[in-house]
Amino acid sequence: MAIISEFQEEEARPSASSSPKAVPFNASLDPSDPVGFLEKVFDFLAKETDFLGKENFDKEIAAVVRVAKEKHKQKVEQVAPKVEIKKEEVKKEKEIKEEVKREAMEVDKNEDQSSSGLKVPNKGNGLDLDKYSWTQSLQEVTVNVPVPSGTKSRFVVCEIKKNHLKVGLKGQPPIIDGELFQTVKPDDCYWSIEDSCALSILLTKHNQMEWWKSLVKGDPEIDTQKVEPENSKLSDLDPETRQTVEKMMTSGFC
Repeated sequence: MAIISEFQEEEARPSASSSPKAVPFNASLDPSDPVGFLEKVFDFLAKETDFLGKENFDKEIAAVVRVAKEKHKQKVEQVAPKVEIKKEEVKKEKEIKEEVKREAMEVDKNEDQSSSGLKVPNKGNGLDLDKYSWTQSLQEVTVNVPVPSGTKSRFVVCEIKKNHLKVGLKGQPPIIDGELFQTVKPDDCYWSIEDSCALSILLTKHNQMEWWKSLVKGDPEIDTQKVEPENSKLSDLDPETRQTVEKMMTSGFC
C-alpha cells in the first residue's frame, strides 16, 4: 500500500515537462507608429494567453504603464541638464565666433586707414569704393564702374571734361558726377565696355608728376605716401624726375 501511495503522490506532482512553453513573439517597431506595435502585442496576448480574460487585466496594464512613465521621466530628468549644458556651450561658442568676426572686421577697418586718417591705397594705387574703383599711375587714372550685364554703349552716359567727370546710365542717377581731383587731357581720354558688365574709363593726367588723392573731390582720399609704383617705371624716369617722384612719396606732397 505504501508503494502505491508513493506512486500516486509522484503522479500527482506536476512534472517539469508539463510547464507552459514560451511562445516566440516576432514584431518590429515603427517609431512613427508605436500604437500599431501595441496592437500587435495585445493581438498576440489574446491569441496565445487568457490574460485579456482576467478580471483585473486592465489595472495590471495601467500599473505597467505607470512604471514605464516613471522610468521615462527619470531618464528625461537625467538628460535635461546635459541638454541645457550643451545649449549653453553652443551659445558661448556662437558668441565667441561673433566676437572674433567683429574683431577681424575692426582690424580690416583699421588696416584700411593709415595713421594720418587717410585711406590706404589699393594695389593699383587708387581706391575701391561701393559703386566704382580707380587705379593710377603717374600718367593715367583708370576707373572701373560695374554695370548690368549686357549693357550696350548707347545706354552709357560718359562725359569727360578737363576738370569734371560724369558717368552713369541713361534714365538713371549718375554713378559719378563731380570735379576731378586734378585736370585731365580730354582728347587723350576714352572709355569702353569690358565683358559687357563693366565700364572702363582711362583719364590722361595733365600733370604727370603728381599722385591723385581721390578721383573726384569730396570722395575719400588715399595716403599718397603709401603709393607703391612699379620699380620698372621709376627706373624709366630721368634722374631729376625720379628724384621729384621719390620726394613726393616720402613727403606726401601732392
